[in-house]
Amino acid sequence: MIHTIDSLSYTNKLRHVSPMWKCGFAAVLLTLAYAAQPVVQAVIFCWMLVWTVGYAGIPLKTYSWLFGASCFFYVTSLPAWVIEAASSAASVRPDALLAVPVFRGWLYISPAALVQAVEVFVRIAACEACLLFIVFTIPFPELMQVMKRLRMPQAVLELMVITYRFLFHLSDAAQGMIAAQRARGGHAGFWRTLRDVAALLVQLFAKTMHRYRGLSQGLMSRGFTGELHFMPYEPKPIPGRYGAEGILGAATLALLSIWLRVGGV
Repeated sequence: MIHTIDSLSYTNKLRHVSPMWKCGFAAVLLTLAYAAQPVVQAVIFCWMLVWTVGYAGIPLKTYSWLFGASCFFYVTSLPAWVIEAASSAASVRPDALLAVPVFRGWLYISPAALVQAVEVFVRIAACEACLLFIVFTIPFPELMQVMKRLRMPQAVLELMVITYRFLFHLSDAAQGMIAAQRARGGHAGFWRTLRDVAALLVQLFAKTMHRYRGLSQGLMSRGFTGELHFMPYEPKPIPGRYGAEGILGAATLALLSIWLRVGGV
């Protein structure tokens, strides 16, 4: 998947739009998505989906796969959001949708907890859509140029570069090791798959550390002085249509959020 994302960031239809403008546009909507009401957050998600899938031409299947994978962490925390506990049947809320006796207590789901879980999901979806817009439409080198221009600390930029590089190393190493395991009859059945995955993780860590030492020695042999240098930022044009739509849309969403907040909605 990391190779697919990197390829799409170079070949999408918004590739030649200013990366600084795209970062600023996504940052404004991300801030608005975090603070606005669920209705505005839902509109932001749909609008950013149009920008990413429609304007940038990102395949919906790839977008859905990455979005669903990021929502996995929300799903794992969902029981903690919606399930409440009570010591006795009398302590269960009258409006509980489902109540189940467990040992000497009760577990139940309340409508208020469900509403809160839905609101959290809408906020996550809106914020995730803003981040995916950056991931799919801005190549990593240009993103580093934008961060450098915004005076991001050098240590943070170097950590991002090293992490990004090792994502490819991990992906390639993991795919090769999985193919080798399957060629030897591995990953056949649930328990055998668990054993093979455990062995894969141990071998992957050792192989990654070996590549890290090789990378360190390569940098030192080429005269690395302790600081990575990046290409200077190159301004790119902002098409009038995209600029006008982005400004008018963000202003409209901000006014809608203010109106809903003033109206107590």
